[in-house]
Amino acid sequence: MDITLTTPALLFPALSLLLLAYTNRFLALAALTRDLYARYADKEDEIIKEQLVSLQRRIRIIKNTQTFGVASFFGGVLCMIFLFAGFQIVATWTFGLSLVLMLISLALSIREVQLSIETLSLQLRNLDLGNK
Repeated sequence: MDITLTTPALLFPALSLLLLAYTNRFLALAALTRDLYARYADKEDEIIKEQLVSLQRRIRIIKNTQTFGVASFFGGVLCMIFLFAGFQIVATWTFGLSLVLMLISLALSIREVQLSIETLSLQLRNLDLGNK
């Protein structure tokens, strides 16, 4: 498979948006964590404690999504350098690695969303919504 300089460049807009989304999620989780921690410090509550544990896991996952996303971005830039230098085979493998790193980042993002839903369930489990 021959790739050109524009092939890895196609990843840049997608990766930029993904990294922005991951950063926004991280900032939201950080604010929520600070708020819940302050509430837990005032009054120890088992539900808040479980939410904080879940948030800690989610923040760790988001850190990894960001790491793999940046590594994918780095691989795309490196691929372009290899293409510019005339190393077509190395560039092709580097581009493939970038795609795999992006895929891992997306898979981790899916896991973080699943944990988000579990955390919401913790919040709602003691609320009696009835069978309406």
